[in-house]
Amino acid sequence: MSNWYTLDVADVLKQLGTDATQGLNDAEAARRLAEQGPNELIEQGSKSPWLILWEQLTATMIVILIVAAVVSAALGDYKDAVAILAIVMLNAVLGFVQEYRAEKAMAALKKLAVPTVKVRRSGHVQEISARELVPGDLVLLEAGNLVPADGRLLECFNLRIQEAALTGESEPVEKDPHALSGADLPLGERRNMAYMGTVITYGRGQAVITETGMDTELGRIATMIQTVGREPTPLQRRLDQLGRGLAIAALALVGVIFVLGLLRGGEVKLMLLTAISMAVAAVPEGLPAVVTITLALGSQRMLKRRALIRKLAAVETLGSVTVICSDKTGTLTENRMTVTVLDVAGHRVDLTEQLRRDALVLEPGDEGPSRLIAQPGLALLLAGGALCNDAFLESDSPQSGRFHAVGDPTEGALVVAAARLGLRKDELERIFPRMAEVPFDSERKRMTTVHPCPTFQSQIPKPLEAILDWSLKTGRSSYIAFTKGAVDSLMDVSSAVWVNEQAEPLSEMWRKRIFASHERLAQSGMRVLGVAFRLLESPPVEGHEGTLERNLIFVGLVGMIDPPRPEVKDAVQICKTAGIRPVMITGDHPLTAQHIARELGIDAEGRILTGQDLTRLSVKELEDVVEEVAIYARVSPEHKLKIVQALQNRKHIVAMTGDGVNDAPALRKANIGIAMGITGTDVAKEAADMILLDDNFATIVAAVEEGRIIYDNIRKFIKFLLSTNSAELWVMLLAPFLGMPLPLLPLQILWMNLVTDGLPALALSVEPAERDTMRRPPSLPTESIFGRGMGRDVVWVGLLVSLVSLGLGYWYWSTARINWQTMVFTTLTFSQMATVLAVRSERDSLFRIGLLTNKPLLGAVALMVVLQLAVVYVPFLQGFLMTTALSAGDLALSLALSTVAFWSVELEKWLIRLRESAG
Repeated sequence: MSNWYTLDVADVLKQLGTDATQGLNDAEAARRLAEQGPNELIEQGSKSPWLILWEQLTATMIVILIVAAVVSAALGDYKDAVAILAIVMLNAVLGFVQEYRAEKAMAALKKLAVPTVKVRRSGHVQEISARELVPGDLVLLEAGNLVPADGRLLECFNLRIQEAALTGESEPVEKDPHALSGADLPLGERRNMAYMGTVITYGRGQAVITETGMDTELGRIATMIQTVGREPTPLQRRLDQLGRGLAIAALALVGVIFVLGLLRGGEVKLMLLTAISMAVAAVPEGLPAVVTITLALGSQRMLKRRALIRKLAAVETLGSVTVICSDKTGTLTENRMTVTVLDVAGHRVDLTEQLRRDALVLEPGDEGPSRLIAQPGLALLLAGGALCNDAFLESDSPQSGRFHAVGDPTEGALVVAAARLGLRKDELERIFPRMAEVPFDSERKRMTTVHPCPTFQSQIPKPLEAILDWSLKTGRSSYIAFTKGAVDSLMDVSSAVWVNEQAEPLSEMWRKRIFASHERLAQSGMRVLGVAFRLLESPPVEGHEGTLERNLIFVGLVGMIDPPRPEVKDAVQICKTAGIRPVMITGDHPLTAQHIARELGIDAEGRILTGQDLTRLSVKELEDVVEEVAIYARVSPEHKLKIVQALQNRKHIVAMTGDGVNDAPALRKANIGIAMGITGTDVAKEAADMILLDDNFATIVAAVEEGRIIYDNIRKFIKFLLSTNSAELWVMLLAPFLGMPLPLLPLQILWMNLVTDGLPALALSVEPAERDTMRRPPSLPTESIFGRGMGRDVVWVGLLVSLVSLGLGYWYWSTARINWQTMVFTTLTFSQMATVLAVRSERDSLFRIGLLTNKPLLGAVALMVVLQLAVVYVPFLQGFLMTTALSAGDLALSLALSTVAFWSVELEKWLIRLRESAG
């Protein structure tokens, strides 16, 4: 049952079979525990380490290599077998570590479980393990406790519960045991319920447990986290396609070569060795390791840009993002309420420039700001807002002179505004110490404090002298009460308005003017508070403080807003240029959301959907309108999952931000789940792919740019690796048709694929961004790894290199030179180095980019040349890789011919640029 909040206490106890004073007896509790199971979150469907390892070892490309190793060993070629198996184990270990770390989504959720709890059983209070709680138990709740299970509140004594982890609302909720009306109330409005994992911040109470374990709201989230399917990343899909394609190609080529060899009368052993060489040549053994290391290096670069990558695949997926769904508060905005407008008696003062600074710095003798409040009404408005206030200023450090507000964000904004304009709260409280108060509550929507007035005028700050003069004239100067709160609430208890340093009757004209000002500020997206005061001849009588809130004198309005982060507007524009749609999601009012969206350049004129709209619409109905919506207002965290599903069903790659426990399913479902590093819960962080260390939207955009750079670079080194593999395959495939023996040995192919290819490919991963990185649309999720002409380039570059290498080898073989195989091997290797320099950009010439703009690559190429020379000339390595020394002339010829690939690729890029300029 989910509507416990609609029942009164007696009906709840009756349905749960519980006595309000005795609770359950031990026997009944034991029976229910056996029937219902323990009160704990259960982890389901997680992969065992052995299963993860098995999946790594059964990948298509790995299986081909294992078969090649087994056949090599069977033929007595143990060097090749050991080398191939070493590569298999390296790739398996890298893949295992990566996936094993991703299987930890439930760990943080379990931390919200409570070890022990006080219950009333058989009329006695006892402390038991929270695992033993059952529906019907009476639980005692105290400040500082975590709520142990979902329950209906029976008694509340000033009870407040922090439910931000579940609802996203930062303010503790004041609880009330009375039944509520209305079906399907959001969690945050169920004031007579307490939910597992939330925190009691104040007061005490008693609840009857209604749900335990996986039946709780937290358990429902746990189930969603574990059952929400993760979309494979674009890179995973592309690499899977590549693996299958290479496997099919390798098997087909091996079969063709083996059959042709046998038909030509070749030895079976030789044909098997040739087949192994073909299989090894077809598989880019270094690719998985290079991809993993590239993503790891990318995650390190993102960390420097304040984005912590938890799952490596997210690094590349960021480059394919088409929609960024961002929370408003703290991500698009500064999460710092700031007073921007003061309105006194219809006189409006805009303080945006004066008050929007990053830090509050108070310097002695700084009289500049105080000139802004020379008008006494403004001073009274700010002083009242600062004194009727529980927030205070705290120094960052004694030397800095910098301060920050501690307390409720709205109250903190009032204190900071007053201090910036010359009225520090600590100084005001020395003059007007608080002697009584009526705390804020949600029904009255206001707060009142009482202060004795100073005896001498010299003690009062100059801007406030007018109020003392007026009080002396009226003869009511002993005490002053300040009230702040919702404007309509204050107007109900006000009878006058402060105008020109005196009180005037609150006429209908003034009421209309005040409400019109309130409406204008609210439509600008501001949170609006009113401030009023009352002079008293005697102090309030204890227990009768409520009588203070009548016949108040209304002073004015304070408009405040959580301002947009200055850097976000540029980030939004970058998104639009890059073909990415920014979407705002907020729990705030639609007008506030629309105002912030308009300031940031997010589409504010389109359709706005509210939480009520999302509850009413099915996912299919939402799909039909989701392309038109850039603002979702009054949204609760559970709606985010529906938004993600609708966007993904429209083939979008979605990045979604979140910070609460309830955000975890949406973060897990999104292609990129982004948790907040400052305000985020551990559960949200564990479910996310990426954590924003500064909770800033601009950081997401920077990470997207880094993701695009990484994807571009992955394409470059895949193009490089497959071009060289293609060259090796063409050499192995064409040699028999020329009547030549095996030009390359399996170990030589492994040397090229792992050593001479591996390091340069890795160096390509740090290639700087292309000029149009954030000026082009995202790559399509369905785009093949061979898209945009890469497949064509792999074939023709490989064929060209093989023809040059094999042609040279054929000449040397036909003239009976013993070093002909070494010439093929060396020319192929040097051609790889030439190719890697040419593929640094898909369209720009190396001469435009500059040879020194990627120094790691230059170093890798130089090192590979040295290693190849060592293989050719060092006796030990000659024996290992079966090479023969080359003369100076042979080496020069090999080097000269290996540049053919470089000049050919440069020619192709020139033709591309020529076509673009002509078009």
